[in-house]
Amino acid sequence: MPTISSKGKKMPESPIRKLVPYAENAKKRGIEVYHLNIGQPDIKTPEVALNAIKNNTINVLAYSRSEGSEVYREKIANYYKKNNIHVTSNDIIVTTGGSEALLFAMGTIADAGDEIIIPEPFYANYNGFSTASGVTIVPVISKIEDNFALPPIEAFEKLISPKTKAILICNPGNPTGYLYSKEEIEKLAKIVKKYDLFLIADEVYREFVYDDAKHYSVLNGFGLEDNAIIIDSVSKRYSMCGARIGCLVSKNKEVIATAMKFAQARLSPPTFAQIASEAALDTPQSYFDEVITEYKERRDTLIAALSTIEGVKIASPKGAFYCVVELPIDNADNFAQWMLEEFSLNNKTVMVAPAAGFYSTKGIGTKQIRIAYVLNKKDLIEAVQILKEALKVYQQSH
Repeated sequence: MPTISSKGKKMPESPIRKLVPYAENAKKRGIEVYHLNIGQPDIKTPEVALNAIKNNTINVLAYSRSEGSEVYREKIANYYKKNNIHVTSNDIIVTTGGSEALLFAMGTIADAGDEIIIPEPFYANYNGFSTASGVTIVPVISKIEDNFALPPIEAFEKLISPKTKAILICNPGNPTGYLYSKEEIEKLAKIVKKYDLFLIADEVYREFVYDDAKHYSVLNGFGLEDNAIIIDSVSKRYSMCGARIGCLVSKNKEVIATAMKFAQARLSPPTFAQIASEAALDTPQSYFDEVITEYKERRDTLIAALSTIEGVKIASPKGAFYCVVELPIDNADNFAQWMLEEFSLNNKTVMVAPAAGFYSTKGIGTKQIRIAYVLNKKDLIEAVQILKEALKVYQQSH
């Protein structure tokens, strides 16, 4: 029998999606499932983006340029200028989602066996991207007790080796919702310049910042023109996950020229989705004001509800729309599956994402779950009530 590649065997399952069959079976049994497991916003996509597709008169759906259409990249550069990120269209490569931007970044800066240091817990697919690229993730642990703040910079320095090529952060963070301060970015800037490393920043949740806090991009004047690579996406910003449009941004000309070769090899990003994404840049500020207000209220509603459960630890997020919660159980994977297979309250149950899959260090985060607060406030309150009752039953029977 033909054999599968060792790389294929090492590719991790998605901790977010692996429970889907159990959820589907629950639905077949007539049970309503509240999805707290995946960052799919229920916020409506801006009309201006949808209308750009509906009202389009294209006769031939042709390739776009490999780096993305020039008009779209010009508009992205203008968007960045409004965020005090001064780049030109030549510093931007449009990609098929932020996922492809990360793959391009890893392919551009690292050879097989090279290392990238990442604070954990981190977006689970970083594991998949690194495996696909032959890159080794070296984790530095952040703790729920510290609200998942940046670990001491000495912890990073201890892990730097001749194979280290970059530090990768997600800001604001998925799965933690943590927002890095200016001082924390300054510390990272100092260490990557000291050791000639890249600082890759996944900034797809840039707009989702609460409590009058401020987002600091790695290209907000930290002197990282040679070191910084931004990963970005329209998915969450405009509730356009299905568009699959992202971009890679860097002032480092060699990075862009190299990433461009990867872009040429896959021909081009999707044309229709670029049209929608270009139009989305005209979304009025009022849209974001309403969305941020709604998510802040959802966060506050979620944390207030979770705080009524005895024995939980909650990391209070300052950005994005995720919250990591430590439960008074031994194994969140088993608990999440049990809720879908064996538990319901008034014929309803909850699907969560076990957080162990957001760590690369084995045995850490096994009691934690990630909750995406992408449901309306009423549903969030009911979902947490179901979770609370489920914990009581589970603790009595396990």
